[in-house]
Amino acid sequence: MVKIRLSRGGSKKRPFYHIVATDSRNPRDGKYIERLGYFNPRATDNEEDILIDSERLDYWKSVGAQISDRVLNLIKLTELSREDRDSKKLNKLQKKQAKREAEKAKKLAAEAPAEEEAPAEEAPAEEEAPAEEEAPAEEAPAEEDDKKKDES
Repeated sequence: MVKIRLSRGGSKKRPFYHIVATDSRNPRDGKYIERLGYFNPRATDNEEDILIDSERLDYWKSVGAQISDRVLNLIKLTELSREDRDSKKLNKLQKKQAKREAEKAKKLAAEAPAEEEAPAEEAPAEEEAPAEEEAPAEEAPAEEDDKKKDES
């Protein structure tokens, strides 16, 4: 049976674990089928502590591989950390967007009084012009009808 488990590496008192897919009969640090990631319990702030290839992990799950309890906990940790990172990114993006919108609103507020006066003067002139064009068009057919009646 295939198991997904940790294989210990590193030196004495400095552990480093590979997450591997291996036959359950093989020794802990022995031969494995595929390396799926790693876990570094002594990682500092700049180093990545857990890395798992989720596509390959899903493949091995689909073919019936059993996951050890410790690896299952590590998978949950990576999923939680992704959600935290995503939510932090969203918060940052939302703050940036709010800041940009506030800046745009300030710019529009500063430019709006000057722009409001100019379009306000132009708008009535535009509205009156189409109204005048429509009125003569309506009168013209009426005049033609009157001329036809007078001729007959």
